[in-house]
Amino acid sequence: MTGGTLFTIGHSTHSFTVFLSLLRQHKITAVADVRSIPVSRFTPQFNRDAIRRGLYDAGIKYVFLGKELGARTNDPTCYVDGRVQYKCLAQTAEFATGIERLLTGARTQRIAIMCTEQEPLDCHRTVLIARVIEEHGVAIDHIQGDGHTESHTMAMRRLMAKYGLDEADLLYTPAERLEEALSRQERRIAYFNEDFASTGR
Repeated sequence: MTGGTLFTIGHSTHSFTVFLSLLRQHKITAVADVRSIPVSRFTPQFNRDAIRRGLYDAGIKYVFLGKELGARTNDPTCYVDGRVQYKCLAQTAEFATGIERLLTGARTQRIAIMCTEQEPLDCHRTVLIARVIEEHGVAIDHIQGDGHTESHTMAMRRLMAKYGLDEADLLYTPAERLEEALSRQERRIAYFNEDFASTGR
């Protein structure tokens, strides 16, 4: 699939009413939940069953893709020194299946990929999933908490600026500087599982 647009959104600590208004503002017809563990005692309105019911009542489809696209894989080959490696995760068969489901769904639905964090840069939906989707020629817009959208391109520029990598450099291309920024952010946010810390990969 080429062309088209997918959205991402973080439910954060919004009320369900506010969250629903953000979806409606952008005419979202389906939500793809990419949380590995779709429950929270702090925001029970976004527990899997609760949000599925709420979205159903609002006429919005819900699909859980946490098994395929979640950041907390049980595959030990995706860990180095206890930390998930996004490149390894992206190469698993489950991840590829999840991406294909999103791309196929986007042909008929206006999909928002949902995770927890409000800030797109702090979430694997941006640093991992959106990155892979863009490689398929599909645009990504990140829905912010105030309702405005940020293109994935602008989010990546913001990420580069965060690490002081946004200025032209004689030795490194823009693509190399972006790769470094993504690598640094991954090290900061990627899931750590102490069960895999001692053995590594």
